[in-house]
Order: sequence, then C-alpha cells, then structure tokens
Amino acid sequence: MEFMPDAETSLTGLLIASFLAATLLPGGSEAVLLAVLAAYPEQRDTALLLATAGNTAGGMASYWMGRFIPPHTLPPRLDLMRRHGTPALLLSWVPLIGDAMCVAAGWLRLPPWRSAAMMAAGKGARYAAVAGLMT
Repeated sequence: MEFMPDAETSLTGLLIASFLAATLLPGGSEAVLLAVLAAYPEQRDTALLLATAGNTAGGMASYWMGRFIPPHTLPPRLDLMRRHGTPALLLSWVPLIGDAMCVAAGWLRLPPWRSAAMMAAGKGARYAAVAGLMT
C-alpha cells in the first residue's frame, strides 16, 4: 500500500522542512521541494513561495538569535558581512556558511527588513533553480 499525502499536507510539510533547513538544524528542503513538485506539478508557484517563505523565516529566526549575542569584538571572519552588509545575505542559501551569515547579520545589527529581503531573494533564486530541474 502506498501513502501519498494530499497537496495541502505536502505543501505544509515543505514549509516546515524549509524553515527547519534554514536554522542550525540539518535538513534538505530541496529534496522535499522536488518530491512535492513531482507529485503536484500544478502547485509549482505555491511550492516555490512556501519554500522561500519558510526558508526566509528560518533565516530570520537565526538573525534574531544573533541579535541576542552581546556585541563584543567581532571576529575577523565577519569581514564579508561587515564589508558588504545586507547584500551578502544573497548567499544565505549556501550550505554551511548561510546559517552562520544569518546569525552574523543579527549580531552585526544589520537592518532586519533589508536582511529579510536579501535572504528571500537569494533563497528564492535557489529554489527556482532547483525547481527548474523538474522541467
């Protein structure tokens, strides 16, 4: 017997997986996105929107955690964030460094709305590229 969740349940799972994948927890939301798109290709736009929203919300959760870290002397590894500011968050989707970039953005007290916009743009472009593999 095969179990296949309906579209609404699948999209909810994608939103949750995307959120968790953007935190310090390990996860691969791209695989969930591809599974949802394979099962429900007509939900492409909704899936992209939810994956981007969930991943951006997870990145912002990391950002706000970073805001609670007392601002002491900043380590030199934050040069990219210091030099480029919020545009550096276009790379927040990159595995391993992206989560740290979101925390660093909060720690550096970068503007939250601009930070969220840059995260959403970078993460959305990544999900669109992954979804493009299905066509």
